[in-house]
This record gives sequence, C-alpha cells and structure tokens, in this order.
Amino acid sequence: MSVVEFKGFAGIRLEAEAIGSEEDPSVLLIHGGGQTRGVWKDVAKALEKAGRRVFSLDLRGHGASEWSPDGRYDFDAYVEDLRAVLAQMGTRPVVVAATLGGWIATIALGRDAATLAAGLVLVDIPAHVDSATARTIGEQMRERAAQSKDEPSWDPQMIDRLEVSGLTDRLTEAAPRLAIPVLSVRGALNDMGSGSEAASFVSAIPDAEFVEVEDTKLLVTNDRTEVFNALLLDFLERRQPLAAPEYRSGSDARTLRDALGCFATGVTIVTATAADGSPIGLTANSFTSVSLDPPLLLVCIANKAGSAATLKDASHFAVNVLQIGQQPASDRFAGKSEDRFADTAWEPGETGVPVLTGSLSSFECAKDAIHDGGDHFILVGRVIKASFEPRRDPLLYFRGKYRRLHFA
Repeated sequence: MSVVEFKGFAGIRLEAEAIGSEEDPSVLLIHGGGQTRGVWKDVAKALEKAGRRVFSLDLRGHGASEWSPDGRYDFDAYVEDLRAVLAQMGTRPVVVAATLGGWIATIALGRDAATLAAGLVLVDIPAHVDSATARTIGEQMRERAAQSKDEPSWDPQMIDRLEVSGLTDRLTEAAPRLAIPVLSVRGALNDMGSGSEAASFVSAIPDAEFVEVEDTKLLVTNDRTEVFNALLLDFLERRQPLAAPEYRSGSDARTLRDALGCFATGVTIVTATAADGSPIGLTANSFTSVSLDPPLLLVCIANKAGSAATLKDASHFAVNVLQIGQQPASDRFAGKSEDRFADTAWEPGETGVPVLTGSLSSFECAKDAIHDGGDHFILVGRVIKASFEPRRDPLLYFRGKYRRLHFA
C-alpha cells in the first residue's frame, strides 16, 4: 500500500491510497458524501486479488484530503477535482463511484470521457435530485456525524455549501455523452429515488448496463459486498479484460483492426478534382511522410471508397490535416453525403485541387506513384506546396474515437 497525492481544482491537495501492481489495469474508487476512502476497503482488496491496480480517493473536505480553505464545495469544484486527478494518472482507469461520487463522475466524464477513463461504474446514484433528496442526504450525514465519538472525518460546512439545484438537468445532459462502457448498480430497496427512474437514466447512456440487487438498501457496496464485487469483476473482465486480445492470421479481422487502432494518428481529408471539375474528398488517417528529398508523402485509400477511382486518375491531390475544430468535416467526409463541400469552407489551390480553409496544414501534391496495398491502394504524392497554422491543435484518432491533446 502507498499514499498518492494529486493536485485538485485551484491546487487543493487530494490524497488516495494505492494498492496492487503498477503494471495492472487501474481502477479509481470514489466514495459518497460524508464518507472516506475507507468504505472501499473490502472492494479494493477484491480488485487487487483480481489483478487490478486500485486507487481509493478521498474527495476534498473528506478523510486525508485537504479541507477547502475557501469553503468551495460546489459541484463544479468537485468535478474539476476529478478531471484533474484523472489527467494526472498514468493510465485511463475504470472509475467506480457511489452516490455523491457518482454524480461527480457522471458530470466530469460527460466531457471527453474516453480521453480520461476506460469505463464507469455507478453505485446507488439517485438519477433525480430534488430538495427532498438533498435533505435526506444532509440528515443522514449529520446523523452519522452525531453518532460518531470522534471528530468528523469530513468538513461539516460541506452540507450547506453543496448546491443541488439544477443537478438533475446536468446529469440528464451528461448521460448521452458518456462515450465509455457504463455499469449502474442499485440496491432495490434504496429509498433515494425509484428503480424506474434509475433505469430510465441508464437507458440514455449509449453503452450501459443496469443491475438492481434484491433485498438491498443503500449502500449496496456495504449491504451486499460480495454480490457487488461479483458484478464489478464480471463487468471489468468483459469490458476491460486482463488478458490482452490476440490476433492470429485467419482469425477475426476486428481484433487486428483494434490492435492497429492503438497507434494514435492525426486525421486528414484527401481532396482532388473530378474530370467534370467537381471537388471530391474523403477522410483518411493512413497518412505518412515518406521523404524530404524529394518531398514525398503517401496516403492509403480503400479500393471500395466512392472517390477511389477519381483519386487514382487525378494528376494532383491535396492532403488536409485537420485541427480540433474540424471534427464535423471529418464526419461529413467519412459518410456518404453527396454534398460534402457545401458546408465546408474551401478554396482552389495552386494546382486547382480543393484546399480546406482553416486546416492545421495542407499539402498540395502531384501524383508520383500508385502501389497495390491489398484492400487499399497506396497513393504517393510529390509535395508542390505546403502550408500550416502553428496556433491550432490537431484532431487526433485513437482506438476508434476522436481525441485531443492533453497538456499536463
């Protein structure tokens, strides 16, 4: 066991306990309001035995983490704390979060989820938050503090500073944006919200599973720890398996595609002019610099692509490397729209080929060679003109999803 410190929002010190091998896939555990990382003790041990690296985090104002000197216990502070912690971790963990922690994680991962986490497990998270729910939570926290013989392990002013108005709308807005595998586990006898409300919330998440544990109250992790551990480990093994998928010649081509997708790339749109003078283009991420002298580059084009024949015949073409604001253009040119250029800013280049305005960089090329590449062909171009915009950031593609640069 080791203690790990993170810098949260506005530099607040957050502390976590870490167990397990650093080589194992990571899991981040986030407790509920008025608790500490200690509530995950049995869950963490089970995860460690199952070959996971486990981080149990104390939220701000809880346990060994710093109590906010300025009384910042609003949701935005908690959300930015979690995003900061995830950005400082060496790998993308599966986040397991209960009640208050589940609200925080849902909102935090409603933006760029796939760049921060590999999955999300929500535990007893009330999907509908109203004043009655808030009062119930506050009363439970005050009751636990009053029954304790020791000083509270959390900052009492958090109860009054944690504003829940508008939280339901934020959760509803975040749900369809959770672009990672999600498991939601709820005790069937949990009196904070109904099972139908919880199921409805989960149904809005693109890739989610919902499980109700019978004869179980709040919290299912305490009331039925072994059942919860079994559900959690099953989810992890199915969605984030320990054994690395393996491709062998003749086996499932999807596995090979996923393996190739582990190489992060930029995204380009390759453009040319058809024989009738109309612009054509398609999205491609198989783009490589070949030589500086002579100045050569290549792109790989699928033989079945609608623009393949035109690109083979064209004497000139352009490769437009996309920046983060051009994701809509990437989607447009990757689809089957007949009018890809109508909603895309472009202008004719020096050789007459379409050059997309505002790209990170653009390369106007003369066709140098074409080579067979199986179900693709390799188009080699000699660069005639190159231009770039140094103040923009690239649109990236990794494991089947768009990504952005993260600056630590």
